[in-house]
Amino acid sequence: MRLSIQAAGKTDVGLVRKNNEDNFGFDVRHGIFVVCDGMGGQAAGELASKIAVDTVLGYFQQPQTDGVSEVLSRGFAEVSEQANALANAVQLANKAIRDAAMLEIGHTGMGCTVVAARVAANLFSIAHVGDSRIYLIRAGAIQQLTSDHSLVMEQVRRGLISMEEAATFAMQNVIVRALGSEDSVEPDLADLRLERDDTLLLCSDGLSRYVKDSEMLDILNRIENLDAACSGLIEAAKNGNSDDNITCLLVRAVEQSWSGRLLDRLAGRADGAHQS
Repeated sequence: MRLSIQAAGKTDVGLVRKNNEDNFGFDVRHGIFVVCDGMGGQAAGELASKIAVDTVLGYFQQPQTDGVSEVLSRGFAEVSEQANALANAVQLANKAIRDAAMLEIGHTGMGCTVVAARVAANLFSIAHVGDSRIYLIRAGAIQQLTSDHSLVMEQVRRGLISMEEAATFAMQNVIVRALGSEDSVEPDLADLRLERDDTLLLCSDGLSRYVKDSEMLDILNRIENLDAACSGLIEAAKNGNSDDNITCLLVRAVEQSWSGRLLDRLAGRADGAHQS
């Protein structure tokens, strides 16, 4: 069974902030989807997240290499070549942010989180750094696929506090890993199978900290249109008194139509003719 990908995303400045430091982007043709949450104050966080999104997308849009270019670190043997390409794109984004920060004093220390997904055929790979998240909605259930690189979750992982205590932890927004904070960064990576009607939700913590998983699931089960579902998720975060920028990106796998399969075949023939 061939799957086709649909996607929609929205970002909102929210109820408190004066500028939006979140950025997102996607390219359905190349199967790449990215959300970044900036940090650094004034315009620096917004710049960092834009650099990261543009770098990750651009890495997979290279016509000659299809995501194979400068390699900045060791490979990760436990995951696919596709996931390793994601890791390299994230590391290149980290380098680009570091380079940009050196050009202007006001941008010193700027950085961002990143969550990214790469979809190809019936496989998707994910990478993340920071506390933005990726969720999988499948068969009426929701599952968080990423684990926050945050101070509060480090306390949970070490058994120092419970998940219930984490919900009221004083320093919710302190992250322990981010793009731009060090010369190099290693993202968490994973490969998973993609099934028909799966939906991926990539979001910043302006959504995930203020909307419970059950409420996200209810919105996505009730609202089929992806644009409308994004609006519903952002509105839910505002209703939950989110004090941050709010961004969500939805990616859905549907069975490819007969006309879509025909267009793919024609495109493949055209590409073959062009290459010869």
